[in-house]
Amino acid sequence: MLLWNDKHLRLSLTRLGLEFLLAMLLVGGFAVNTGNNLLYLVFSLMFGLFLVSGWESRGAIRDLAVERIEEGRFFARVRSGLRVRFLDRARGRVRALEVSLDMDGARVERGFYPGGHRTPADARAGDEAIGVTLHIQPERRGACRVRGLEIRTRYPFGFLEKAWRFTLDQELLVFPHPRNIILHQDMKGEERRPVPAPGISSPESARPFRQGDPPSRVHWKRTAQRGAPWVRTFEGEQASGLRLSLDLRAWSPGLEFERELERLSGAILQARLRRQSVHLELTDAEGRHHHCEDPPSCWRALALASPAKEGYPAPLPAIS
Repeated sequence: MLLWNDKHLRLSLTRLGLEFLLAMLLVGGFAVNTGNNLLYLVFSLMFGLFLVSGWESRGAIRDLAVERIEEGRFFARVRSGLRVRFLDRARGRVRALEVSLDMDGARVERGFYPGGHRTPADARAGDEAIGVTLHIQPERRGACRVRGLEIRTRYPFGFLEKAWRFTLDQELLVFPHPRNIILHQDMKGEERRPVPAPGISSPESARPFRQGDPPSRVHWKRTAQRGAPWVRTFEGEQASGLRLSLDLRAWSPGLEFERELERLSGAILQARLRRQSVHLELTDAEGRHHHCEDPPSCWRALALASPAKEGYPAPLPAIS
């Protein structure tokens, strides 16, 4: 493939390249005016260096293609890492690539792929798979479309910048922002599952005190050591579960609905960090109930949820 004849390749002269080119022309002009053989030699070396720079940098983009963009857990207004996989057919080649992503409704920080080496994670992924992590910060929940990806390089001397653009059309799902809340038993839409009564098994360990723990379970020795209340845990005891509910028929589009989704998203995140089971029940515009039993499916349902009032008669999208 001839990169020079490809419409996706864009060449531009850098400031350093312009300065070098002007210096080369000045040396050539003095050589012609003075007839000095040494200046002719310097001009020839500079011209050859400029040509070699373009030829060597041509290989920094060759034999490279986008394999896929990996799905992940992305939250609105939260900085997350997005993994881009490349197919590198010349694994040992130095590339010095700057990777940028064109993504709707999100701020994307540029990444860098030096080339010339492979990490153990890339080696396990495949013989030619190379991963580059880009940090993104979506602005809102829902579907976010990736339009394209561009790689740039000024290797090896920085005289010319070569940009190569890959056209993409991939949709990523952004979860609602996990609002920081305090879980209470009497909060709307939340219900704690019962925990086995203490004393049926021997004490196993201790953990920080949580709201609702009985005073009889306080671990006084650990409390004195840490300076804060701690309680005993028992063998075979399971963490309390969290039940959430959302009736889309009771909501209309607006800031309050988005805050409710963020509150539920924060509750799911806290339950996951505490290793609690989560159950989410969604009621769509037609009165049908959708149940989710794990955090990823709960977040996905909240990301796709639409209020039923004021022009939103469609039922909830299918939850996978």
